[in-house]
Amino acid sequence: MEMIIFIGLQASGKSTFYMNFFFNSHMRINLDMLRTRNREDKLLNYCIETQLPFVVDNTNPTKQDRIRYFDKIRSCGYSIIGYYFQSKIDECLKKNQQRTGRYKVSEVGIKSTYAKLELPTYAEGYEKLYYVKPLQGEGFEVMEWVDEI
Repeated sequence: MEMIIFIGLQASGKSTFYMNFFFNSHMRINLDMLRTRNREDKLLNYCIETQLPFVVDNTNPTKQDRIRYFDKIRSCGYSIIGYYFQSKIDECLKKNQQRTGRYKVSEVGIKSTYAKLELPTYAEGYEKLYYVKPLQGEGFEVMEWVDEI
């Protein structure tokens, strides 16, 4: 079984990436949809109990934000894979301006996430790490993680 954790600013392409690559194979755990940590914990526990592969599609900007998932997963036989999404603040702010309704995030929210964004490291416990770069127009380039990125 697999836990995939996304890391990156709002409007960096995480949810689109999920829809393109994991929609048919992994349950999506996303606080925008679930609204509360209690609901998130219930869905996470359900995935663990039923051995479902899942993606944590949140910003997960800090090591502390990410480690909360690792603590539950380590003893359950899941491999942990991380995807860091290129998070250039100007590009994310521009993409966010194109959003409407509840999908649009405040500029302050994006800047706040950017201020605390920490690059992931293998020391956190990942079996694999990837760097995701959006391509001009549509699509993504996925590269194996290199500490120099």
